[in-house]
Amino acid sequence: MTPDSLATALCTCAAGLYPLEAGVGLLIANGTFLHRDDFTSRFILHSTSTGEDAQMAAVDWDAATAALAAGELPCSSGFSEQCKASWRVGMSQQVTGIARVPRASCG
Repeated sequence: MTPDSLATALCTCAAGLYPLEAGVGLLIANGTFLHRDDFTSRFILHSTSTGEDAQMAAVDWDAATAALAAGELPCSSGFSEQCKASWRVGMSQQVTGIARVPRASCG
């Protein structure tokens, strides 16, 4: 998958789940990790939705955050902290007060 098609597939899978939409939106807005094979090959699960031929993808937020904390996804310390904070949104089971992610990110 290309980074653009991966972004669309992630948005499709997260649609309606506001914390996931927010996490995916932040991941897309970051502009880095969807271009990195060491991220997409390990932490993105993708498939085709049956009956609709729509590509769907999801992030394994727990594994990605653990790998980042363990230094398995090389990046600057400032960038690493920014990602950890952003990815916690995607991992969140209950987030209150989050507005819907703008369709510019997911759509």
